[in-house]
Amino acid sequence: VQLQASGGGLVQAGGSLRLACTASGLTSNNYAMAWFRQAPGKGREFVGALKWGMSTTYYRDSVKGRFTISRERAKNTMYLQMNSLKSEDTAVYYCAARSGWAIRYNAEFEYSSWGQGTLVTVSS
Repeated sequence: VQLQASGGGLVQAGGSLRLACTASGLTSNNYAMAWFRQAPGKGREFVGALKWGMSTTYYRDSVKGRFTISRERAKNTMYLQMNSLKSEDTAVYYCAARSGWAIRYNAEFEYSSWGQGTLVTVSS
């Protein structure tokens, strides 16, 4: 599976941005896909995950109610809609995928495919 992330940019605090992750090479509906982010000088952290076939989503606490993951199966694309952005959301955002679901869906090591990252900068 190959992933291509896009949609990053500069936005003011309180604004919105939508990221997209287009996948190629999906062979079934049984995939887990996720968004991670890495802020300057920090480690990569889990943002949210999606059961591709069921459209079930999971989020880290700090983005619940502000971020929404969705998918468009016909385009093999996952989205991350980010609203009410804060300066602490500034990071490079990565999408990731794996075949089958993982109990530890919030762990980096569970994912075998990664996109190249897209930078989101929130100005205060």
